[in-house]
Amino acid sequence: VSVRDRITTGKPPETQKTKVRDYGLAGILEKLGICHRFALLRAACLFIPVMRDPKLIIKDLDFDGVPGRVYWPKTSPAGKRRGIIFFHGGCALFGSVRKFCELICRAIAHQTDSVVIFRLGPEYPFPTAVQDCCTAAIHFLKNAEEYGVDPSRIAFAGESSGGTYATAICQELVTREDLPRVRAQVLIYPFLQGMDFNLPSYQQNHSIPPLFRKRGVVLGLTYLTGKTMNVDGILKGAHVPPDLREKYQKWINADNIPEEFKARGYVPVAPAPFSEELYEQVKRAGETMFAPLHAEDDIIRQLPETFILTCEYDVLRDDGLLYKKRLEDHGVPVTWYHVQDGFHGIMTFAGWGRILEYPSTQKCLQSVIQFLKGL
Repeated sequence: VSVRDRITTGKPPETQKTKVRDYGLAGILEKLGICHRFALLRAACLFIPVMRDPKLIIKDLDFDGVPGRVYWPKTSPAGKRRGIIFFHGGCALFGSVRKFCELICRAIAHQTDSVVIFRLGPEYPFPTAVQDCCTAAIHFLKNAEEYGVDPSRIAFAGESSGGTYATAICQELVTREDLPRVRAQVLIYPFLQGMDFNLPSYQQNHSIPPLFRKRGVVLGLTYLTGKTMNVDGILKGAHVPPDLREKYQKWINADNIPEEFKARGYVPVAPAPFSEELYEQVKRAGETMFAPLHAEDDIIRQLPETFILTCEYDVLRDDGLLYKKRLEDHGVPVTWYHVQDGFHGIMTFAGWGRILEYPSTQKCLQSVIQFLKGL
């Protein structure tokens, strides 16, 4: 059974033993000291063809020292347009600002008649990527009218780790009285917490490609620490001090996940004994700029209207469900779209044609577009 068939038919590969090998071309080049594997993946994105668009003005610009790409519809607006800052995924490890999610940004600009700003974090450890994204966002908020954008109609959006950036930056700026208030945040299967990797979705989807449970944690910690490390103890929860575990238990807890999402199987797992050494290596994983679900209630209740997209066959599904509950508990309006046959990264294929698109790809994109059109 192909990977695509396993996902789109809704049948989890419970009996299949999946092992991810690290010794492809990227792994070999890394071991030889020629280049990091993620640099190779980023370079590969440059070979994705991008065609000119007669209906858009597309320019690469500088946002207070941070590179980005802007998409303007050529049609004359009735007034100032809404603005959308889009952060793509890849954990600041791979992807290209010039190609990755290009077609998604074009579709959003076309169909919502919005000015879209596309920003990618650089290939540096945490927190450089999210800080640079924040710098670009602040610059755009302060200078929105120069881009033909109504400052009161700006939304932050992101896919995967881009959703993490959008969430973290929205939290970071929510108390800034010198900036326009962000109108909304659009979070597409985001990573939001680094405490519990044994929630139901992590157990059920541990071997569902492309984001395997262990590989996802390796990617996140490579971004966090700048190096590849053994994550076995972290998967078992040995990196979380007892006092922090008690604090976050009210927010990050399988009890907060609806029972319907445990139907495919869930076994509560007690955390491994706390390791001070492991905690010291990854303690910045508790910072809200890395794991926004850790934010205090005073910040959560001030956040703007939110759209959250989750996929059933995604280890990050429960991160989105937990954040949805926290927002709703504090009176923040939430629009939730769940893709029952979806998997992590499904929307990335939007615009690639019927051969490469998955059955729910366009449904995901259109759910995002419909939300944005209502702002």
